[in-house]
Amino acid sequence: MARRRYLVSYDIADDKRRTRAFKTLDSWGDHAQYSVFFAELNDTELARLRSKLDAIIHHEEDQVLILDLGPQTSPLNDALECLGKAYHPPSRVIVV
Repeated sequence: MARRRYLVSYDIADDKRRTRAFKTLDSWGDHAQYSVFFAELNDTELARLRSKLDAIIHHEEDQVLILDLGPQTSPLNDALECLGKAYHPPSRVIVV
């Protein structure tokens, strides 16, 4: 299954729901800014993440945006423009 890179952002009104969303996204992706994450997911993982976030948010008050940035193999810098301080994705280390 091909992995794709996503930008996930949220605007959640309630502190408890916001904390739950943050913890959920933090376990699936890289925290870039206050309510912004980058995640590299396959279709199954994306569906699971959507389901978890859908269960957390209040649909009348909150919003989650998921933007497909393309295949994981294409460099993030091709899709990302930074003004000001540069974004440096965390290095991933495989531990066996």
